[in-house]
Amino acid sequence: MGLVYADIELVNAGDIEVFQRGYIKGTEIRTQNVKVLVNSGAYTLCINENIKNQLGLRKVHEMEAELANGKIEKVDMVGPITIRIFNRMTNCNAAVFPGDTEVLLGWIPLEDMDLILDSKEEVLKLPEDRKYLAKKKIK
Repeated sequence: MGLVYADIELVNAGDIEVFQRGYIKGTEIRTQNVKVLVNSGAYTLCINENIKNQLGLRKVHEMEAELANGKIEKVDMVGPITIRIFNRMTNCNAAVFPGDTEVLLGWIPLEDMDLILDSKEEVLKLPEDRKYLAKKKIK
């Protein structure tokens, strides 16, 4: 079983709002295409400082994060950020880690977009019975 990577698009969701209100042009919406490690052990989207700065994301709050090595570290949460992959999208905040740290796509955005991490085939994919429309449990 190997690592699963995927190409996603990250968008400053605040820019989308400002565009929809007519204050900026569509070409001014900050976006970035990123290769991410799909990590169902991670809680949310984890980005690095470089991506935060390129997208112009603002700090929303701080939280403590337990790293894979068991160390507890205070991290900034920034957002809002839109994640796009395949025909799916979701909005969330992202934890920021120093420098050029590898980007992680965690289980909350995966669940929200109704995506399947297939570790046997080492791919991220759409469910066979829900390729065109995400399904979410509400209860």
